[in-house]
Amino acid sequence: MTFRVLGLPATQGSKRFVGLSKVGRGIMIESSKAVKPWRTAVEQAVMLATPFGSRADAILFRGPVAVDVTFTLLRPKSAKAGARPAGRPDIDKLVRSTFDALTTSGVWEDDGRVVSLIAEKVYVGGLDALPVPGAVITVQYI
Repeated sequence: MTFRVLGLPATQGSKRFVGLSKVGRGIMIESSKAVKPWRTAVEQAVMLATPFGSRADAILFRGPVAVDVTFTLLRPKSAKAGARPAGRPDIDKLVRSTFDALTTSGVWEDDGRVVSLIAEKVYVGGLDALPVPGAVITVQYI
């Protein structure tokens, strides 16, 4: 299964403590405001890529899978032509937010099913890049 996600890839960052609830539990919020729109974009792309849409109770992959993902990022003005995005955002945090969205959209029941991963970051206009920010994701049984 291969599909495209259009939107600005965002990292699944750390949680931030904001206080205690009335029952004394810690309240944690996502430190990145961009992660929710990214995860929503991934979930919508999964729904469009599957003939029946995807639901958490209709898991697409139940065995070990390989994932190949290419994140296309906006090129900052300071980046030279042909440069690769060797700085932030961290690729592992991009993968984490994307995998969490793939889990909630029913691609797999848990990202522990991933036994092989190829992930890369490219800039818009570069080789293997989308024309706009986003990602191309391939998931297949291995």
